Amino acid sequence: MNIFFYDTCIGRLGIAESDGCITNILLHNDEPPINADTHESKTIKEAFRQINLYLNGNLKNFSLKLKPSGTPYMKTVWNELTKIPYGETRSYKQVAEACGKSRGARAAGMIIGRNPIPIVIPCHRVIGSSGKLVGFRSGLEIKKKLLELEKRPQQHRITSDEND
Repeated sequence: MNIFFYDTCIGRLGIAESDGCITNILLHNDEPPINADTHESKTIKEAFRQINLYLNGNLKNFSLKLKPSGTPYMKTVWNELTKIPYGETRSYKQVAEACGKSRGARAAGMIIGRNPIPIVIPCHRVIGSSGKLVGFRSGLEIKKKLLELEKRPQQHRITSDEND
């Protein structure tokens, strides 16, 4: 496993990969995986390129190979998050219902809080049923900043495919 760190507009960001797949994105005080070597691989460089485009308001959709570690249900919840369109939000209850667990909002919230690949798996797009910003392990200020970024009008947004 490789990991590399970058300074961004939302603070220090670490990107970890294994076998050409992104496994973790670390924000703020997240602990890096124990077995990670500090090395900026081709996969990590591409992930940072896409994340940087996103943070600058020029990318809506990521095209990265992801390999989050978790139970099958955790992966179901994280996969559901990737279906939330850019600039939109869903409640924890809506995510749970979409995963077939109509009474599972609390469990979904716990799983969302353990998302190992934030930003790319957009857990920041999940809010409380009341519309309030709640539950972002790296702090609500970053969640707010990411949501505001997605609301800004841009002249030209690109997908990662347009950049190749």
